[in-house]
Amino acid sequence: MAPHRIALLFNANKVYDRQVIAGIGQYLNSTRVEWDLFLEEDFRSRMRDIHLFRGDGVIADFDDPETEAALRELSIPVVAVGGSYHDATRYPAAVPYIATDNAKLVRLAYDHLIEQGLARFALYSIPELPGSRWAQEREHAFRGIVAAEKVEGLVYQGSPTTAGGWGEAVEHLVAWLAGLPKPIGLIAVTDARARQLLQACVIGGIAVPEQVAIVGIDNDPMAQLLNRIPLTSVIQGAEEMGRTAAHVLHQMLRGMDCASTRIVVPPVGINVQVSSKFQPLRSPHVMRASHYIRQYGCLGIKTEQVADYVGVSRTVLEEHFKRELKQTVHQAILKHKLDTACELILGGEATLADIAVRCGFTSLPYLYAVFRREYDCTPRQYLERHRATTAS
Repeated sequence: MAPHRIALLFNANKVYDRQVIAGIGQYLNSTRVEWDLFLEEDFRSRMRDIHLFRGDGVIADFDDPETEAALRELSIPVVAVGGSYHDATRYPAAVPYIATDNAKLVRLAYDHLIEQGLARFALYSIPELPGSRWAQEREHAFRGIVAAEKVEGLVYQGSPTTAGGWGEAVEHLVAWLAGLPKPIGLIAVTDARARQLLQACVIGGIAVPEQVAIVGIDNDPMAQLLNRIPLTSVIQGAEEMGRTAAHVLHQMLRGMDCASTRIVVPPVGINVQVSSKFQPLRSPHVMRASHYIRQYGCLGIKTEQVADYVGVSRTVLEEHFKRELKQTVHQAILKHKLDTACELILGGEATLADIAVRCGFTSLPYLYAVFRREYDCTPRQYLERHRATTAS
C-alpha cells in the first residue's frame, strides 16, 4: 500500500511551527504510519495552488485566516493547529482543532513573576493584525488575570517589526520602559518580543531583572543566543500538539469522523533564567503569601486564608515567615495594614474613621490602640511627627 501524501502547511522558520512539525515527526517515528510529506523547500507556507494538491490530508496552522479560508473547500481531511480562544465561536467549524492554551501560557508566566515577589505587571504584545489573533488572546488572558487579582497591569502593543521603522520603534519601546513603575514584571507574547525588551533595557540603562523582570513565550534557542541576559521563557506544548494532530489525521484517514474534535494542549513548563530572577525574598511560599497580603491584607484576612492561597499548612507557612522575615503571618498582615494606614494619614485625603475602615481595623479606637502599641503615639501624633521631620 502506497504511503499517504500529507501536506504540512506551516511557517517552519518560526520556532513554534518547527516544534509542531517535530511532534508530527515523533508520531511517525513511534508508529508504523508512513506518510509522504510535502513541506515548502524554504520552510514558508504558501496557499498558492493548494487547491491543486493531489494528496490525502493536510495539517495546517490556522492562526493565519488566509490558511483557514484557502482550505475550507478541500475535500480531503484537514487538521487545524492554532491558538485557543476564550470565545468558542471563533474556532473553525467542522474541522478538528488542536490548540495551544493561550490563557495558561500567560498564567504560567504571571505566576512565575508573582513567585519572584513582584506586585506590578505589564504585557508587551504586538499590533492587532488578522494573523495575530493568538496575541490578542494572550492580551485578553493577561487583562483578565490582573483584573481578577486587582493588581496593576499595563499593555503595550508597540510597532510591527520592520527594518525601516526599527529605530523609531526602539525609541518608543525604551520610552515606554522608562516610564513604567519599578520594579515590574514584564510578559512578552513571544520570545522575539522579549528579546526586543532586553535590547531596549540595555539601550535605556534599565537593569534586568533588578528593575524589570522579563518572561517570554516559546523557549526559542535562537532568542537565547542573541541575548547577553539569559531569557526566562514559557515552554509551549507544541510538540504534543504536533503528535496529537498527526494522531487525529491518522484516525481520519482510517475513516473516523473527527470533525468535532477540539483539544487544548497546556504548556510544558517554564525555563527559568536570569531575566526574571527578581528575588527580594528567597522562599516562594513567603513571596506568594506576600502577594496575597498586598492584595487583601486590609480586608480582614486571617493566617488560615493566606495559607490556603499559598497551598501549604499554616504551620509550614509560619515556619517560612519566621525564617525569612523574622515575623509571623499575622504580623505581616498587620504591618501591611499599618503601612497602608500611614500612607493614607500622610496623604490627608481621608478622615481617621475612614482610614480605620479602609485598612481593616474594626473601629477608630482600635486603630488608636494599635498605633500606641506599635509606634508609641496616636495617628494624629504620627502625622505631626512626620510634618516636623519633613520641616526640619
